[in-house]
Amino acid sequence: MAMCGGASIMMEKADSVQKLYTRMRLWEFPDQYVIEPTDGSSGSSLAVSRVDGSMKLIDEVPECSSVRVPKIFTIFGVVGMLRLLAGSYLLVITERECVGSYLGHPIFKVTSLKVFPCDHSLKTTPAEQKKTEMEFSGLLNVAEKTSGLFFSYETNLTLSAQRLNDLGDESRLLPLWRQAEPRFLWNNYMLEVLIDNKLDPYLLPVVQGSFQYFQAAIGKDIIDITLIARRCTRRNGTRMWRRGADPDGYVANFVETEQIMQFNGYTASFVQVRGSIPLLWQQIVDLTYKPKFELLKLEEAPRVLERHFLDLRKKYGAVLAIDLVNKHGGEGRLCEKFGNTMQHVGSDDVRYLHFDFHHVCGHIHFDRLSILYDQISDFLERNGYLLLNEKGEKMKEQLGVVRTNCIDCLDRTNVTQSMIGRNMLEYQLRRLGVFGAEETISSHPNLDDNFKIMWANHGDDISTQYSGTPALKGDFVRFGHRTIQGILQDGWNALLRYYLNNFCDGTKQDAIDLLQGHYIVSVSRDAAASAQKGGLEAIACSVRLVFLSTFPESWSRSHRKVVGCNAPQTFVSSGFGSGFDWISFCNHVAEARVGAITLAETIETRQKGEYNQGKWRMGRGETKEVWRDI
Repeated sequence: MAMCGGASIMMEKADSVQKLYTRMRLWEFPDQYVIEPTDGSSGSSLAVSRVDGSMKLIDEVPECSSVRVPKIFTIFGVVGMLRLLAGSYLLVITERECVGSYLGHPIFKVTSLKVFPCDHSLKTTPAEQKKTEMEFSGLLNVAEKTSGLFFSYETNLTLSAQRLNDLGDESRLLPLWRQAEPRFLWNNYMLEVLIDNKLDPYLLPVVQGSFQYFQAAIGKDIIDITLIARRCTRRNGTRMWRRGADPDGYVANFVETEQIMQFNGYTASFVQVRGSIPLLWQQIVDLTYKPKFELLKLEEAPRVLERHFLDLRKKYGAVLAIDLVNKHGGEGRLCEKFGNTMQHVGSDDVRYLHFDFHHVCGHIHFDRLSILYDQISDFLERNGYLLLNEKGEKMKEQLGVVRTNCIDCLDRTNVTQSMIGRNMLEYQLRRLGVFGAEETISSHPNLDDNFKIMWANHGDDISTQYSGTPALKGDFVRFGHRTIQGILQDGWNALLRYYLNNFCDGTKQDAIDLLQGHYIVSVSRDAAASAQKGGLEAIACSVRLVFLSTFPESWSRSHRKVVGCNAPQTFVSSGFGSGFDWISFCNHVAEARVGAITLAETIETRQKGEYNQGKWRMGRGETKEVWRDI
């Protein structure tokens, strides 16, 4: 991969930083795991107790018993440690793939994660607590399948090129995890145990998103194009289970996209962002194809919106918010509220623009996005992009960001962002003299094809993480026009999204919340006394979770869980048999004043992977009414 001069300077300044271990050997002994660096480093090995997950550095790997030879695994990074009720669980990278370079540094994709349990203490754990532990640890099987994870041993992948360039010399000397932007650090919560134990060489920052790279020839010139997506962890989740904003202004599916062009030592970077409409709103999964949009706490809208855009201005400068949703129908209510509230928040630095994508472009005329570009070109030219010369000196900087949203911030958004990215790349190539005044990407077939594929793959990655399927309308991004095959594929993906949203994403959401520390599993102080009571009170009191997310919509939705809503608070999470009487349970909760339990619409009652239609009808009917009366 090509390396620019600016990147070389960055690398030289980082040479004195303590290196991360790039290859290790994990020994599985009966009482502990031992992680031994095997990349030529002279560092100590890490011993992890299989009883309680405690860690310590050791100088030598213990002698192997001739009776029981330990299993040995090659690993490429420690993602972190997760503590549950009785056990701890070590997450490591067992397979990786080099996918390109970021400013001259190799970037790897995680292709396989593995969880190693440190749960021997379960042998002395009460039966009910053990049952709950097994239920939560089962979510880690979902976590092992997490897609779109990327990392680097050498550079901070959580920061854009502009923010990396702005780092002071002292910051560059810090370990990578300390340089990292917390909102884009996917394993931020899981690293806490390693941080507490001061294990810097093992602390590997991981980002979720996308990484695309290609080289193209323009005459005798070679240019390198990189496209990176960084998914925010503040309100991470799946499509129907994470919508809108929380009271702090963090939005669902917030992704920072950076497009980097390198040519003859010059580096140009352009950043865009996407994110859900920053209002308190939700869609409750109810088996309908398109659940109705529900706006919540309308009086809070100005404050939430102001917090969101204040955060964007602090991080990116001026903001142009492009709203692509329909002006009429269910989306129209969101559009109207968004637009009206922006009138109170808008300023010289924050501008709102509504563009009804479906009305203007329909399903095939996406070339009409040129109408939108004409309306935003002045903002793009005024706020520009980062440009570094061969010495790594800043010739130009990006002063503002375009924020794009539709409903999912996937399909319409990706088509629009790819159009903006295309125009900005042409603008940069003209600035460097590679393109003439009227020259475009389309006039270079190799560059054009690779650019389209790059953005199509980028959109598919982001969409798969949020919705479970590749992006719709991807054929336009990939080929420059709509195709019959693409339209048919969109139909299939739309049906698949419906299935995943209704039958799979609840459990996936719980796994995400567990990994991100949005709820923390702990044993309450009255667990022992409660266990002696028996019956429902034992179930209701023995295990509690501290829920750190602050939006009532962020409820636990995995298999047979009941949760309270007004977070942050302590709430109950328990497993019940298939014959459980929800009506009696609601009455019992009301009498015991355990807490304000909310709509049973959020409860999934799948048994052994099968959908229980009768239970769902109860949840949508009589149970719902009882719960509203609590």
